[in-house]
Amino acid sequence: MAKLLIIDDEKAIRGALRDILEYEGYNIDEASDGEQGLEMFKQNDYDVVLCDIRMPKVDGLELLQRATEMGRSTQFIMISAFGNVETAVEATKRGAFDFISKPPDLNRLLVTVKNAIERGKMIVETKVLKKKVYRLNEIVGESIAIQKVKDITDKVGPTEARVLITGPNGAGKEMVAKRLHEKSNRATMPLIEVNCAAIPSELIESELFGHEKGSFTSAVKQRIGKFEQADGGTLFLDEIGDMSLSAQSKVLRALQESKITRVGGDKEIKVNVRVFAATNKNLHVEIAEGRFREDLYHRLSVIPIYVPPLKQRPDDIPLLVDKFLDDVANEYGQSSKQIEKEAMEYLQTLPWTGNVRELRNVVERLVIMCNDLITLEDVRIFATPVI
Repeated sequence: MAKLLIIDDEKAIRGALRDILEYEGYNIDEASDGEQGLEMFKQNDYDVVLCDIRMPKVDGLELLQRATEMGRSTQFIMISAFGNVETAVEATKRGAFDFISKPPDLNRLLVTVKNAIERGKMIVETKVLKKKVYRLNEIVGESIAIQKVKDITDKVGPTEARVLITGPNGAGKEMVAKRLHEKSNRATMPLIEVNCAAIPSELIESELFGHEKGSFTSAVKQRIGKFEQADGGTLFLDEIGDMSLSAQSKVLRALQESKITRVGGDKEIKVNVRVFAATNKNLHVEIAEGRFREDLYHRLSVIPIYVPPLKQRPDDIPLLVDKFLDDVANEYGQSSKQIEKEAMEYLQTLPWTGNVRELRNVVERLVIMCNDLITLEDVRIFATPVI
């Protein structure tokens, strides 16, 4: 049952609204002025507040602003006998869901309350989903090495600096890129990912910059590239060490001028993109051997972040295993399984050449193949299967 708060200094209005809304099945509280309403709002959780604008002690617009600053999902419907466009606009700017004039139209009131409740639910659901996504992308570990990575991402995320993330395959470079984006001022805009190693060299330029219809044999229609898709947000160039020299030169130009040109086109398109890049290669060696542009390296590596291999941080393995046990159980709709202390200690001794990605796969295998308690023998059998 939705809980509503009516704040109005006119007793007759409060009574009329209560009668209407209680008849519809809502749970109703009342406050006779803004000060009392604000205190009740602080002490209780409401789905919707119906608030008069002209009230003694604390007026409705001030109450709305102070309540909005608390960051709750409660929706405010402002009501007033002195309504005009300017007042309605001001109420909306301060976070009101809607504005209704007195005396309220019954049908409009009920529809507005229903819609406000639905919007509040959507906000709560969105917050829950964001927490789940954050947990999936969370950098797990308390070792000195991984704490250093977290500290750098937290400092660099809110800036506009480009970041070059290095480290072995499976170590978690993608998680670092996602954490940087989530900490940035671009977090509400898209994070577009490109795996440069997975795209044939002859197609990488079309993938990044797009192409015009007819620019090559299979270009049957115009294509918008990743740079344009990421406009206003972040572009993550994974495995950039595998990018062709031709594509590197065009990426360098895009970074220098914040402009791109589609393949087969001559129009310059302005883009506002923050770039993160990642590679498992030693780019200094690649530069020395002529496979990577030194000027592009310096453009990308304003902030370098090295993600260490799992074998260098064995103390993080228990935390990662616990997280993966929960994640896999949630994916399969099961209760989370437990693991023996000896089994966990054995996992810490393994080489983990595939790093965190390999550990995650092993945990999923153990969840599928083992009973509720994962034993040392289970780990010996399933963690290093015979190929």
